[in-house]
Amino acid sequence: MRPVDFIGRHDDYEQGALREAELDPDPFRQFVRWLADAEAADLASPNAMVLTTVGPAGPTSRTVLLKDLVGARFEFVTNGTSRKGRALAADGRVSLLFPWYALERQVLVDGTATAASDGMSDRYWASRPRGSQLAAWASDQSQPIASRDALEGRMREVEQRLAGAGTIPRPPHWGAWLVEPARIEFWQGRPSRLHDRLVFTREPDGWRIERLQP
Repeated sequence: MRPVDFIGRHDDYEQGALREAELDPDPFRQFVRWLADAEAADLASPNAMVLTTVGPAGPTSRTVLLKDLVGARFEFVTNGTSRKGRALAADGRVSLLFPWYALERQVLVDGTATAASDGMSDRYWASRPRGSQLAAWASDQSQPIASRDALEGRMREVEQRLAGAGTIPRPPHWGAWLVEPARIEFWQGRPSRLHDRLVFTREPDGWRIERLQP
């Protein structure tokens, strides 16, 4: 027995439209406009994005936070020894998905991730809360651990070890990554599944804009 009978469910999308005449010719300005709409709508974690990487066992996805737009690139941070960190080091091809379901919108970014400079990673590290900094030292991200108690014990050990440190140094395995997009698709839900899909594709002389069938 299914816990939820979703097979016959059909929600129509009626909140908005995306027409070429309203689209900013710069995909980053268009993205910032939609991100501002998500923030104004008070969505939970409007900067959350699903990051897909390609590892030895194939693609895998997880949610991370967009930290900034830096020189027309999307910035996020991670532990370099984590599953995604290892995948990024081996293959920079990534996909980012911003799922603003409450607005019936999505943005899909395909591109290449490269490690940011140490200076950029240091600047973002300095802006993180102290607790988050301590956790980055305490956790071997993606590695097994015996129990929650063991994890919290490691956190206490790090807190004690760094108690006298005015500034907590950035772990050498932790840093920022920048995604340079080759393709950015803006998706707006429409009635009867005739959704609006406008995609920017990078070309040598700029961006080509096309409408895709839904």
